[in-house]
Amino acid sequence: MIRIAVIGAAGRMGQRILSLAGKNTDTFTIAGAVEYPSHPMIGKNISEFTDVKNSNIVLTPSTANCINNCDAVIDFSNPESTMDNAVQCRNSKKALIIGTTGLTCDQINSLKTYSSDIAMVVAPNMSVGVNLLFALVKKAAAILDEDYDIEITEAHHRFKKDAPSGTAKKLAEMAALGRGVNLADKAVYGREGITGERKKGDIGIHALRMGNVTGDHTVCFANLAERIEFTHKAESRDVFAIGALRAAVFVSSAKPGWYDMMDVLNLKF
Repeated sequence: MIRIAVIGAAGRMGQRILSLAGKNTDTFTIAGAVEYPSHPMIGKNISEFTDVKNSNIVLTPSTANCINNCDAVIDFSNPESTMDNAVQCRNSKKALIIGTTGLTCDQINSLKTYSSDIAMVVAPNMSVGVNLLFALVKKAAAILDEDYDIEITEAHHRFKKDAPSGTAKKLAEMAALGRGVNLADKAVYGREGITGERKKGDIGIHALRMGNVTGDHTVCFANLAERIEFTHKAESRDVFAIGALRAAVFVSSAKPGWYDMMDVLNLKF
């Protein structure tokens, strides 16, 4: 039995993770649910905002107590909170799964130092299908030379606060890895005005925000003769919640280290 604590528990992702964990009581016990101190649901039983039945867990702002009572922490909060939570997990020797997006390079580098003490899965997207897409894009970029332009588009709901999505950034990173280039030298984020002819080898990344789109991502490889497209469309947030719970199972028996969802799913190729 794996005891989990969810940070960002009253958010869209947190609610689905709790709901699915509550239905899989053979594997998971919900040990804690955390939100920021002024959240309107603080003090409420999680049964009031999830599908979990007959729970004795209430939403709390106290991260420390929840971390101490669990085996693995699942964090879908914000970058600043995630960094604080990671320090607490390291100090308490608790495994950590991070689905928070918008982390800076400096923050990621700090997290990597913590992973020498605890098992840590960090992934901008925990969907099985998206992580297969990561691997396929890397492979395609390695096969298709710079005569093939690479353009990445993503679409999300109007409430998403960061752009481009962490998934789009990861797709760009995988394309750059496949090509053997530095993404910082090749990335182009949107275009406006008289931009001139497209530079050979550029990797374009574009964000759309509209309605209630759960998450769409397309990577296009195109030359003057053909176009190859890889597309993933999330129909439900459950795909991400299922992946987060699979990551919790993985880290519960993993050695300290830095992992991503391709490690969890054994998709390295």
